Amino acid sequence: MADPRLYPTGSGSDDRRDAAYPGSERRLYNPYQDLNLPYRQLYDLPTSPEFLFKEEAVAQHRSWGENLTYYTGVGYLSGAVAGAALGLRDAARGAEPGEPAKIRANRVLNSCGSSGRRVGNTLGVIGLMYAGIESAMVAARDRDDWINSVVAGLGTGALFRAANGPRSAVVAGAVGGVLAGAAAAAKQVGKRYVPAL
Repeated sequence: MADPRLYPTGSGSDDRRDAAYPGSERRLYNPYQDLNLPYRQLYDLPTSPEFLFKEEAVAQHRSWGENLTYYTGVGYLSGAVAGAALGLRDAARGAEPGEPAKIRANRVLNSCGSSGRRVGNTLGVIGLMYAGIESAMVAARDRDDWINSVVAGLGTGALFRAANGPRSAVVAGAVGGVLAGAAAAAKQVGKRYVPAL
């Protein structure tokens, strides 16, 4: 939570209410509220929410486009790094004694690039499917809670392995649901018990 000393009472940063819905006590989403930096002194940032429509500001979660970009990007980047590490290991195993440094460097680059692309694309597609299913669940249920994450994990695992047959799809769906549930539980535990840095 933001430092209350940065915002004197009546400054309008935390006291903004939704004018589109009279009588509503919901606070408008402020993307800077959890920053513990004196950003108002560092940058000339707007004090109003950065949304075109009031309905977007009422939502307390990322939009479907932001989710899609975030999960796909994180999946691809982490997959590319993990794949490059696997490629480096494979290149080190395949090195032969007495090989020139130029050949070793070429082997490392080829192996890291090949494995990094493969694993990065796989995790990027998984992130894309997860974000799409989770956003569809949020739109269908009009709630953003752990059920959406678990269902998105189930659907992603089942959809990703559907081409390998129904048994593989069921197993992958169960694994995806368990992983998504564990991630949602870890997030809640982190919010409750880990102090803010």
